[in-house]
Amino acid sequence: MRFGLTGKRAIVLASSRGLGYACALELAREGCDLVICSRSRERIDAAAVRIRDATGARVHPIATDVSTADALPLLAETCVREFGGIEIAVHNAGGPPAGSVPTLTDEQWHLAFNANLMSFVRLARVVTPEMRKAGYGRLIALTSSSIRQPIPNLTLSNAMRTGVLGIAKTLSKELAPDGILVNVVAPGRIATERLDELDRANAERTGQTPEEVRRASVGTIPLGRLGTPEELANLVVFLASEAASYITGSAIMVDGGMIGTM
Repeated sequence: MRFGLTGKRAIVLASSRGLGYACALELAREGCDLVICSRSRERIDAAAVRIRDATGARVHPIATDVSTADALPLLAETCVREFGGIEIAVHNAGGPPAGSVPTLTDEQWHLAFNANLMSFVRLARVVTPEMRKAGYGRLIALTSSSIRQPIPNLTLSNAMRTGVLGIAKTLSKELAPDGILVNVVAPGRIATERLDELDRANAERTGQTPEEVRRASVGTIPLGRLGTPEELANLVVFLASEAASYITGSAIMVDGGMIGTM
């Protein structure tokens, strides 16, 4: 299959580790120039070195907080300045804290809104003009299996990820005449540090050990194992490519068959 990504310019949010890093690495393997970001200067610089060493790609790291209003314009301006344009943008943001409706504070709601939902809105605002200029556009949002089936004790994620899906579907209609494709990738239980954090939180809430929580969750996955970040990143690369030229407005699960909804 021909992906046609050599020389494409991409922004990948929250890409120092986990799913964001895996997506950045696989896009770099396919020949993309990258702007990557994280709140931690140390982590994002180290990620850039690893990606360059593994692929030889041009990678520009930025330390910024995507929940702030000026972060996304900075990323877009940097990609245009360093590489001459933008064709691909992968939205990703760290998951908000666990909690139920009665336990979550207004501040936590506001933080999650800015970090997980408004960051997608702001990303779309700044990258779509450049995609129009380039004559090629792929906007991909990483969300969660909660867009199909809410996850207990993850109220903030359930709300914000579903909101991203609604915005993505709306954008897919608005941007289709410009040839800009907008899709959502929804991970299930993928082996990342975030999953470790959630298993520990659920263990504390239920009085189990993290190992017991992990075994029970794997038991709900028809494939019988956790997914890997690379397996999700492979789908992102496909959606970013010329091979996915007739896919837009879709939400695709990467969950090993876990979610039972149609």
